[in-house]
Amino acid sequence: MNEVITIGIDLAKTVFQLHGVDAEGRPSLRRQLRRSQMLEFFQRQPACLIGMEACASAHYWARELIKLGHEVRLMQPSYVKGYVKRGKTDAADAEAICEAVSRPSMRFVPVKSEDTQARLMTHKAREFLVRQQTQVVNAMRAHLGEFGIVVPKGIHNVERLIAACDRADLPAPARKALNLLADQLVDTQKKIEGLTADIRADARGNEDAQRLQTIPGIGPITASALVSALPDIADFKSGRDISAWLGLTPRPHSTGGKERLGRISKMGNRYLRRLLYLGAIAQVSARRRGEPGEDWLWKIIQRKKPKQAAIALANRMARTAYALMKNKTEFRAATAA
Repeated sequence: MNEVITIGIDLAKTVFQLHGVDAEGRPSLRRQLRRSQMLEFFQRQPACLIGMEACASAHYWARELIKLGHEVRLMQPSYVKGYVKRGKTDAADAEAICEAVSRPSMRFVPVKSEDTQARLMTHKAREFLVRQQTQVVNAMRAHLGEFGIVVPKGIHNVERLIAACDRADLPAPARKALNLLADQLVDTQKKIEGLTADIRADARGNEDAQRLQTIPGIGPITASALVSALPDIADFKSGRDISAWLGLTPRPHSTGGKERLGRISKMGNRYLRRLLYLGAIAQVSARRRGEPGEDWLWKIIQRKKPKQAAIALANRMARTAYALMKNKTEFRAATAA
């Protein structure tokens, strides 16, 4: 067997498919491995280039294989799809990964450390609990509406919702069910507060997060998420690259020398993009209530709808974050204006 220099791995929960090629690009390895056989196999394998699709377990396997002396590169699955010749099989996927990882124009995903994954898990857990909180609130409001009790929308009206449950003259079964939902809501809110406190503490201990919080519209949660989720800032050539990476730039659809720009691409990290948008829409709302002026945001608000202005501001915030992290400086409103 010729020496294998590049291996593509189609990751799975139990059975992993491998496809390897030699220096001439000829297939020299086609094999299935069970999860317990992975590390043992690569311990005996000479150091080589390994390609994998970036997924939930990819960063773990990348760290383990790097410890064994291999070079590991992760790729976005949508970039690999174009190299699949025909059909959808594990062997075809592994072959496509092996082909894609050797392309000089391929873009790779940085391997996350355990600490980075742990911080991001805190954000994901908090986001999950926030969705649960919304579900419980909507359920309680809907059930009370069946008995003619209506409470205004908004998470800031949660206390009024719980008070309405206590005051309502409801049948015993309905009261029991609503009390269970109210208890779950209170418990979920306490868990959210605990995770939020952890994120704020992490942001206070990070210099880059402190710099980002000087940008209007970016608080500790957004700053911590940006610092944790963004790859090495040196990987971006300009601020536009980071806004494009976040999916905040227009999607091009150009042909025949005619350039057409559509809505934002939404190709990047959805969580980061949403946090930036929420901070931007808060700034837009506050600015619309303020005095007229000649600043950039006021001019945008006069020409665009509020949500469009928020997207433009979120794009600007992403570029500003890039500049602060690259130059190790703080935001100065006079300079920005």
